[in-house]
Amino acid sequence: MQLYDFYREHPCVTTDSRDCPPGSIFIALKGESFDGNRFAAAALDKGCALAVVDDPDARETYLEGGGDPARMILVDNALQAFKDLAREHRRQFNIPVIGITGTNGKTTTKELVRAVLAAKFNVLATEGNFNNDVGVPKTLLRLRSEHEIAIVEMGASHPGDIKTLAATAEPTCGLITNVGKAHLLGFGSLEGVLHTKGELYDNLASRPGSTIFVNADNDLLASILPQGVAVERYTAHGAPGCAVEGELVACDPMLRLRWRHADGAWREVTTHLIGSYNIDNVLAAVTVGLHFGVEPERISDAIEAYEPSNNRSQLVVTARNRLVVDAYNANPTSMAAAIDNFALIPAERKMAIIGEMRELGDVSREEHERLVARLSMMGLDTVWLVGHEFDGIIDAVSVNGQPFRIRRFADVEQVKAAIAAERPKGYTILIKGSNGNRLFTLPDLL
Repeated sequence: MQLYDFYREHPCVTTDSRDCPPGSIFIALKGESFDGNRFAAAALDKGCALAVVDDPDARETYLEGGGDPARMILVDNALQAFKDLAREHRRQFNIPVIGITGTNGKTTTKELVRAVLAAKFNVLATEGNFNNDVGVPKTLLRLRSEHEIAIVEMGASHPGDIKTLAATAEPTCGLITNVGKAHLLGFGSLEGVLHTKGELYDNLASRPGSTIFVNADNDLLASILPQGVAVERYTAHGAPGCAVEGELVACDPMLRLRWRHADGAWREVTTHLIGSYNIDNVLAAVTVGLHFGVEPERISDAIEAYEPSNNRSQLVVTARNRLVVDAYNANPTSMAAAIDNFALIPAERKMAIIGEMRELGDVSREEHERLVARLSMMGLDTVWLVGHEFDGIIDAVSVNGQPFRIRRFADVEQVKAAIAAERPKGYTILIKGSNGNRLFTLPDLL
């Protein structure tokens, strides 16, 4: 592979013309509002050794200006060349590669798995949420000789996304956290979500010696398990034949649980995670850790030491309030789980700041009405709804025949103004919404 031969000499890739380390390779990617081809020549001027473009005019203009033809190569599709480069690099490493996807919990699960495996191995894992067709290649290209295991998170918003990402990463093991209602605008239905997430299983089924880690309590995932692939199961509800079994101890508000492997002793763990729904994510990490030979004591220690810092399942105590921050993503499934868990947290005064859910397509109105109805039954002191998806819904909801009085804000800036003016104090506050709502900017103000 010509590009990979060049990469061996210059093992640094950038897709941002503002960040051009000397000797790096610039990949001219395109998006809805940008075209990297326009900046390829500038990237070379800034220090890149090579630019990969897919616009013939960009290369022709560069050559007409006296550019070195060896420093700018033309490909049919720069993004595909990026993926091919990453796949070729991944193939240089005979190490386990764990693919993780799912509607909810995939980043938390990835971080828990990373923490557990790091107790024994040098681990490479997806940083942040770099889980798309650009982020996955970037992760793979960070592989170095010292790495012993890689964890690759894979996100999807359209059919075929996981198929493409798995074809790039070529995982040896896989985990789907769950399947729920998210990105329905792209998938069309829950069945579409299930089919797309299941593309990870399909990829593993084509790879001899692969292993699937699966939640035995999830009937949807059980229904798409392929034949002929090793499966290790975990359960929080006593399902038979599982490698790992867990039980909820408490969630007050931190999650506490017990777990044991087959015929083993129970071990109790106190986490830094909010939400009983995280028990599945913890048990997934336990199962992966045991599979790779991490000692049970070190698994429990790693889980207890892990502290979320990514606006997912975080407890934040400020000078005035106690916050449950889960403001990175939201869909009907994760929203219901977060609200139900919030109902279990003991507190004298409760408040919820709820952002709209995005990309739900034709069912958006129905799902937001269902959400407001759910909130109306919780007996909260204060509810603030943020975003235009809630327009007109409040008046349609009642509790015991009486209008459900609630406040609505067009955007997070209006919320900030209300916080500054009213300075809420003495509340336990749930902050939950899609990332686009930018509710993650609120904790410092509360």
